[in-house]
Amino acid sequence: MTSRQNLISLFGLVRASASLFVKDIGNGLLVVSHNTLALVGLAVVSALVVFASQAGLQQQIESATLGWLSARQEARAEAEGNTLLAAAEPDAITRATAADPRALSRQQAAVAHWLARRYRVAPEPVSRLVQEAWAVGQRAKVEPTLILAIMAIESGFNPFAQSAVGAQGLMQVMTRVHDDKYEAFGGTHAAFDPVTNLRVGVQVLMDCIRRAGSLEEGLRYYVGGANLPMDTGYTARVLAEHDLLKSVAAGRAVPPNTTARPALREAPVVEAPTVEAASAPAGESAQVALLR
Repeated sequence: MTSRQNLISLFGLVRASASLFVKDIGNGLLVVSHNTLALVGLAVVSALVVFASQAGLQQQIESATLGWLSARQEARAEAEGNTLLAAAEPDAITRATAADPRALSRQQAAVAHWLARRYRVAPEPVSRLVQEAWAVGQRAKVEPTLILAIMAIESGFNPFAQSAVGAQGLMQVMTRVHDDKYEAFGGTHAAFDPVTNLRVGVQVLMDCIRRAGSLEEGLRYYVGGANLPMDTGYTARVLAEHDLLKSVAAGRAVPPNTTARPALREAPVVEAPTVEAASAPAGESAQVALLR
């Protein structure tokens, strides 16, 4: 065999060996990759199973991720001088005491719009109060227009109103006296939630009427004039406003600036103040007497 032939044979042998080597390496890498992918897939599946089976962990991860994204958004907004975006709270609308007047019945909508014009307040929160007055009034068997009339005279629909003796909110309930009634609503700070104040106020009104035996005398108890010869015209003003609201609810045209004129009603018999009543501080609400 010549040298040339030897070289050719040697080259063929080297090429065959190299091809076998590369093939072995390729097969090895393929096996390793396959096993690695299998391990990665198994790890991912295991993680998903654990993640899905633990709702608390899922919630924590979601909350952490959302918090991180929110923090970055707030930091970016503050850097740009946009404090409103930084303080954004999409769920804030759930705290708003408001309703679309168009969602009310025709009767309720008429009352809501009339009150909004008369007391210069927005129709949406008044609409929510009108809705609540109708709902609570039906359960308590109290005319909703009477409830609204009391709110009008007591606070002019200011949910943050407070009297010199501590009556608070829309219906000017003596919070310190009726703190037990606010327990079901989370505490006495609920006195400044318009809907809660309305509900508690109606309960106090019912107690006053039940104790007094009549609507007129019940209103005197409510305002704190049960043990006084005069109630400064409070009962007459409430009933006059009540009459206007009933007319509006009945579909009559009543200008919002109409003066509420007390109707002529038989004057109630007023007994002389008792010794206990006479010793009560001036201006103390008769709501206090309900607990005595």
